[in-house]
Amino acid sequence: MCLTSRARDLYRVLSPTNAGERYQRRVVASTDETESTTQNNPLGEFIRVQRQMANLSLRQLSALTEISNPYLSQVERGLHEPSIRVLKSIANALNVSSEILFEQAGLFTSTEEPGSDATEAAIRTDRRLSEAQRHALLGVYRSFLATSEEGV
Repeated sequence: MCLTSRARDLYRVLSPTNAGERYQRRVVASTDETESTTQNNPLGEFIRVQRQMANLSLRQLSALTEISNPYLSQVERGLHEPSIRVLKSIANALNVSSEILFEQAGLFTSTEEPGSDATEAAIRTDRRLSEAQRHALLGVYRSFLATSEEGV
């Protein structure tokens, strides 16, 4: 079979070996890109870890938050900065406080000082806990504080 030089070039470009090399280069480049964006994206990494701990896929999280799957993927990879509404929706779906996500996004920093009673206040105001559960949690929390103060 006699091929013209143009046909040979086309054959070379479309051959499985060259296609595999191009694919391999693309995968390596995208892997390096993902690693660098993960290091510079604490919010996306935090969301990904929380989603994985909740055993949710991106599609499941998308359904819970009513935010598109591609957009959530881009938020996790640090390609988009989500709005406060989106952060609240993600926080609700992942069962974490919105304030934690706001801190991860750099919207505000925690003003809580060591020794403040913010933890006790949070336990007292959590509507999901019964009175008995609140009392038990406060007792355990205070006992841990007492133990750690004795060891210092």
